[in-house]
Amino acid sequence: MPAPTETPLAALQARLTYAFRDPALLERAVTHSSFLHENPGANESYERLEFLGDAVLQFVLTEALFALFPGEREGMLSKRRSALSNGRFLSRLAREIGLDTCLRLGASEEATGGRMRASTLEDAFEALAGALYLDSDLPTTRRIVLGLYGSIPGRLALCEDTDNPKGRLQELIQPRHGNQALRYEVVNITGEDHAREYEVAVFFEDRPLGTGRGTSKKSAEEAAALAALNNWKAD
Repeated sequence: MPAPTETPLAALQARLTYAFRDPALLERAVTHSSFLHENPGANESYERLEFLGDAVLQFVLTEALFALFPGEREGMLSKRRSALSNGRFLSRLAREIGLDTCLRLGASEEATGGRMRASTLEDAFEALAGALYLDSDLPTTRRIVLGLYGSIPGRLALCEDTDNPKGRLQELIQPRHGNQALRYEVVNITGEDHAREYEVAVFFEDRPLGTGRGTSKKSAEEAAALAALNNWKAD
């Protein structure tokens, strides 16, 4: 007989390296409010756990950043914490651990793309942190959460590159080569008037550093700068 297929919640616990003592807590952490509307027997959505988990995440990240960057002032520490706890970043973490496959959604929410909605994934990740805290303790939750983040400096570098790739690239080039060393050039335009796609290349003097595509020149330039940063790091 074939081995039974692992359930999404079992796979999630394996990724967390933690087995919930109270499975109902984990189930609640992945239950969207829309599921309750269509399943009256379900007890509670993740909203209260999300409230708790947000505070848990903020504390764990604050503590970690405080230890990692002893010379930094409050403002920069707050900025770094925000980068690691904003909706875009938490939704990325949720996808990395397969939390999207575990969500319990109502049929209408499912049909309108709720499983991949960034705000839903952010909320569920916070709820998961809250459930971990209630099911175990702070040291265990800290270990699991920081394990999911991995290298905090590495995550921060990626956030900074993604948030302002053109600025980051400029910071690398400008000190030694001046403000005019970089230039962006549109190399291709495709699509109808109402659905243009631009391809932009970024050059360091006459050396191409990277190319990127986007629905506007600005987004294509940002994609090109991000590609250039990735190429720069790989050299």
